[in-house]
Amino acid sequence: MTIEQTGAETASPQRESEQWWPALRPLVLRLHFYAGIFVGPFLALAALTGLLYAFTPQLEQALYDRELHVPAGPVSHPLSVQVDAARAALPGAEVKSVRPALSPTDTTQVVFTAADLPDSYYRTAFVDPHTAEVRGVLETYGSSQALPLRTWIDQLHRGLHLGEPGRIYSELAASWLWVVVLGGILLWIRRRRPSRRALLVPLLRGSGRRRVLSWHGAVGLWAALGFLFLSATGLTWSAYAGERVASLRSALSWETPSVATGLPHPAAGDIGIDRVLRIATAHGLTGPVEITPPDGGATAYQVQQIQRRWPTQQDSIAVDPGTGQVTDVVRFADYPLAAKLTRWGIDAHMGLLFGWVNQLVLAGLAVALLALVLWGYRMWWLRRPTRRFGAPPERGAWRRVPGRVLAPIILAAGFVGVALPLLGASLVLFLLVDVALGAHARRRTSGA
Repeated sequence: MTIEQTGAETASPQRESEQWWPALRPLVLRLHFYAGIFVGPFLALAALTGLLYAFTPQLEQALYDRELHVPAGPVSHPLSVQVDAARAALPGAEVKSVRPALSPTDTTQVVFTAADLPDSYYRTAFVDPHTAEVRGVLETYGSSQALPLRTWIDQLHRGLHLGEPGRIYSELAASWLWVVVLGGILLWIRRRRPSRRALLVPLLRGSGRRRVLSWHGAVGLWAALGFLFLSATGLTWSAYAGERVASLRSALSWETPSVATGLPHPAAGDIGIDRVLRIATAHGLTGPVEITPPDGGATAYQVQQIQRRWPTQQDSIAVDPGTGQVTDVVRFADYPLAAKLTRWGIDAHMGLLFGWVNQLVLAGLAVALLALVLWGYRMWWLRRPTRRFGAPPERGAWRRVPGRVLAPIILAAGFVGVALPLLGASLVLFLLVDVALGAHARRRTSGA
């Protein structure tokens, strides 16, 4: 082998890299452009509503102070007395669960099912543990016992109060966010710049599109990891992609374990909720807990920790109502790793995992996403021809992409389109719009 041949082979990978990226760049840029233009409003809405949601814990504490807090007293009534007081306030209603007061200044929450409310909605009585006074009754939502304000903001973030059709907006935002982010990272990192500092630090002086682009690229790079996390966790709650995620978790046995509450024989009698709480405490279930009473005589009491901050406390036990025997125990430490990651991912997305630090990070990501959308539209406006909207990057770029690069992209797009149906459908729509615009441009050119 000659020196010239060796040098040619050594230089080949670099030349190949320089060949595929200039060909691929217009394709990535065009996709980034269309996604930004058409999905940008959905991303902005998700960011705005998410910013509101991030601070709902503090808003709840202030707005529902009477229901949530009481003056500290020297003694407390037994939990059973507090539950009886709640039952008297809602006669005929069935108790779903009980959350005992955690501190002397907290109320006990007694949750009732309500046939006149939609699924996952309940009525909750808030009881003063020292006087057994019912401080108020509110509609609550979901396993987190969201109060009316947080429920309203949550439904705004999830579906703009339009019901199931409204969830399309949030799923579109979550489905495209990771695509926009990855495409933007690739475009920004591969961009030529005078120094490495310009990769991470935006221009503080100057004006025009170059300065806007520097802020768009640098801030997007800093926030990219957070955006990818929000996209992945948001998809788990979505209407269509969420079903795919649930099926995958079930197939891989990644589901969250739960205690078995079934009994081999009908329970003889009921030891009462006070004794159940003492048994749970003796088995290490400290902090905030939720007690679910038995359904007739065929099931056990279920007691579960509901502390979602770090370190997460989600242990649960089942207690035979007739004998007080603990029939099953599930410890969070024994959860499969996938179930733990799911729990942590959901709680971090909701701003619960690390308290106010988590909330500030979510707020920062929401503000960054809003800014990126606005900067994107600003760049589009700045590059427009006179009295016309900005034109997209050149068409037909895919024809210049090497087959060894284009083939995996097409296969990956097909797979992702099946896994994320709204992403796949909207991508097809983008392609149809692009084809229509191209045909219109050709007719105009031929007519001229």
